[in-house]
Amino acid sequence: MSRILKNSLVQSETRYQLLATVIVNIITFAHGVGVGWLSPTLTKISSSDSPLNFPVNIDEVSWLGSMLGLGSLFGNLTIALLIERAGRKFCIYLLAGPYACIWILIYCASNVYFLYAARFLCGFTGGAGYVVVPIFISELADSRIRGALTSMVMLSVDLGILAGYILSTYLAFHIVPFLAIILPVAYFIATFMLPETAPYLLKHHHFTAAEKSFRYYRNQRSAICEEASKDEFEELRTAVLAQQTKNSTPLSYKDLTSKPALKAFAASVVLSMGYQFSGVFSFINYMSDIFKASGSIVDVNTGTIIIGVVQIIGVYTSTILVDIVGRRLLMLISTLGVGIGCIAFGCFTLIGESYDLSDLNWLPLVLMIFICYLGNIGLIGIFFLVLVELFPTKIRSIGTSISVLFLSVLVFGSLKIFPLMLHYWGISYTMWFSGVSGLLTFLYFWLFLQETKGKSMIED
Repeated sequence: MSRILKNSLVQSETRYQLLATVIVNIITFAHGVGVGWLSPTLTKISSSDSPLNFPVNIDEVSWLGSMLGLGSLFGNLTIALLIERAGRKFCIYLLAGPYACIWILIYCASNVYFLYAARFLCGFTGGAGYVVVPIFISELADSRIRGALTSMVMLSVDLGILAGYILSTYLAFHIVPFLAIILPVAYFIATFMLPETAPYLLKHHHFTAAEKSFRYYRNQRSAICEEASKDEFEELRTAVLAQQTKNSTPLSYKDLTSKPALKAFAASVVLSMGYQFSGVFSFINYMSDIFKASGSIVDVNTGTIIIGVVQIIGVYTSTILVDIVGRRLLMLISTLGVGIGCIAFGCFTLIGESYDLSDLNWLPLVLMIFICYLGNIGLIGIFFLVLVELFPTKIRSIGTSISVLFLSVLVFGSLKIFPLMLHYWGISYTMWFSGVSGLLTFLYFWLFLQETKGKSMIED
């Protein structure tokens, strides 16, 4: 009980950390809305009575999906150039503009290229946000709750995906943009109240501002807390300056090829490949098509919304457990479960081609619930937390950016080929490919992934 209370997010000294996390995650929620919007919308715009007066074909569908990865690539490159120069807070402000343009483009769409541009900007927001938001949160958060706060990134994304599923299923095509554009406006206004993180300010020798930021995020602004606050801040200041002295030489090729750096990059490569090739992210984007291909009795849009709820439960589970059981165990359970679930899904659909399985046509929904729940407690839920914690302090920003850059390439490729795989390979072989990828990722993590729970964000 005492351990749970110690890790509570609503303690007096951590309430502003929670508030800041909720505020910056408005944009990750908004990104989720943009991602979830696509799946039910594809059914509408692929039909002869498309609300856009131009039905899209299979090739255009694959480009609509993959534009998310291309946008993520450019978003990541932009943030990689700005995050250490302009600061975390400026990069957070930057996300509002491109996101607002998404819904303007969708509302005004007169041909498929408007939708391509909107999906590109949705990817740009995600690619940039997945780098700066976890770093921002990890630098302001107390180490004992850092895992829970950082995993709220994907919880917010999943909540947004569910909202996107519901909005695009039950509302007219041109109504959704009017509601969604409220999010970037609210986000931009709310982030004005947040100070820059203390570690970033200390690195740039803004000591007074750093102390104010430190005291704000730890709710230490009363006279009683002043002495304790000064002592804690001095510990942080000493640690940051010592680390800066240790890393006083400019970042070089040797820093990126040291043994700890190479181990971190290897783990990040496998993590990214497992995330994409296991299919858990592609399923989110093409859920309606998967249910249609599986022969499930459940209405495709209803099934998609159910999975959206399951994703939220999965990420919420990881938020509760990540600082208790650690990162490694959740990743092992997640990858093993996804691998087994996808192989079982593929076997069911293959057998269904030769035998009458109408009495079991509820099974695809159950299997997808199993896959998505376990995928979200690890591979999705704590992906960016583990990614940030893998790298040594000196190369954390550049290492995270390079990793998300690689991830963006994989997102582009996987979302481009997934609908084509469904179309040409069929659902069974597509799911088996995902299952084998999940099991290979499990094997690597079992052998090589190190636990990063409690790791310092200041010292190596």
